[in-house]
Amino acid sequence: MTEPAFKKFQYEFTAHLRDPDNVPAPADIEDRRIKIYRDLLYNNVESFIASGFPVIRSIYSDENWHKIVRDFFAHHESHTPYFLEISQEFLAYLENERQPQPEDPAGLLELAHYEWIELALAVADEDIDLASIDPNGDLLNGHPVLSPVAWPLAYTFPVHAMGPDYLPEKPPENPTYIVVYRNRNDEVKFLEINPVTARLIALLQEDETISGEQALNRIAQEMHHPNPDVVMSGGLAALQELQSYGIVLGTRK
Repeated sequence: MTEPAFKKFQYEFTAHLRDPDNVPAPADIEDRRIKIYRDLLYNNVESFIASGFPVIRSIYSDENWHKIVRDFFAHHESHTPYFLEISQEFLAYLENERQPQPEDPAGLLELAHYEWIELALAVADEDIDLASIDPNGDLLNGHPVLSPVAWPLAYTFPVHAMGPDYLPEKPPENPTYIVVYRNRNDEVKFLEINPVTARLIALLQEDETISGEQALNRIAQEMHHPNPDVVMSGGLAALQELQSYGIVLGTRK
């Protein structure tokens, strides 16, 4: 069947808006008029991406930055119409479609994920069932409950320290462990943690019946630590610190 003329026009019009350098505008449209749409749509999308990835934006020159965004705008097929999810679409583009370029810093994908996670957590719709939690519970004898808006992350690059003045060419020997969390004031914060605390959090997530003491004893065994009491005292201090930030909410009743 022949495509209706208005649909053909719409496809030509939107194809030009996405990639004006390579796709001509439909005939009989004054460039001054269509330029309004070209600038409005691109500038809106570019603004959302720049605000969602401020560190990455600061790393690239204006020319290279707009080259990335233009390629995304022209070729990425987004699966959501919501402006708030443009950052998620840009991350998917970087991970699956963009070909690495000489100007790209090492660790770009990890840095992009780290920046995206802030927005993702800010808008995450998670329910916290405080009725089942004792905020004054014993963190060693009970099961410490992690907030559903506290997400532990691990990166090979030190993404929290990267920026125009620090772009390591290869990942350091030790990974970076971070908890991104939404505090009681609904502010998104980041906390760098050590490998032992990261392992403790993982054990508490894996087993909802394990006590804080059992988890720390297991860690001491895994480390073959000569003095498990040191692990126990350090682990309790870590749990108390996590609770002070709202990452641990208390213990399960």
